[in-house]
Amino acid sequence: MKIILREDIKSLGYKDDVVSVKNGYANNFLIPRGMASMATVSKLKDLAEDIKQASFKLDKIRNQANQLAETLKDFSVTVGAKVGSNDKIFGSVTPLLISQALKAKGHEIDRRKIVLDSDIKSTGSYSATVNLFKGISVKIGVEVIAE
Repeated sequence: MKIILREDIKSLGYKDDVVSVKNGYANNFLIPRGMASMATVSKLKDLAEDIKQASFKLDKIRNQANQLAETLKDFSVTVGAKVGSNDKIFGSVTPLLISQALKAKGHEIDRRKIVLDSDIKSTGSYSATVNLFKGISVKIGVEVIAE
């Protein structure tokens, strides 16, 4: 029996793959749990259209990420932090603080896309990597100053 997978199944395939399985496995396990659907002619046409639409959307997102990467290429942000003796910060500078500094300069980037190259626990110059899309990342400068 041919089925269309609705989610990734480790031993079978990935989402939107059309695979052949035994009737009992499909009817008793995969289809009742919503993990797959029968591969009828109309569902295969819908799948082809969905894949076409998804690739168009991914191309659009990829182009936007490339444009943002060009903008952020030689970009630097300044983050203020409370410091004690020896220019040591109380706590540390986190991706959230960097995200807020980027937002203040007009670039709204999610904090989960920012990866620090090292822990920032004192004032100085550092770098961070911003992962914009699959395979598209850019390094930005982070200047930490005392408030």
